[in-house]
Amino acid sequence: MTDRQQKILSLINKVTKKSETPSPDESLFESGYLDSFALPDLVAELEEAFSIRIPDSDLNPRKFDSIERIESYLDQRG
Repeated sequence: MTDRQQKILSLINKVTKKSETPSPDESLFESGYLDSFALPDLVAELEEAFSIRIPDSDLNPRKFDSIERIESYLDQRG
């Protein structure tokens, strides 16, 4: 897992208050790790940690479904 993926995981753990380590390509929603209620909190943490602004139109669980997808999204925003 890359340093950035570790940072994303730490933010996910902070929001969910879980300590498991899902694989980078594991679906965070299908596995029950994240739900639609936690998504806005995760987005706020990502915005702060990576100094970006995520528009409301991007609050789609599919874009944040795995650590890899979140990293890919950050690449597009950066």
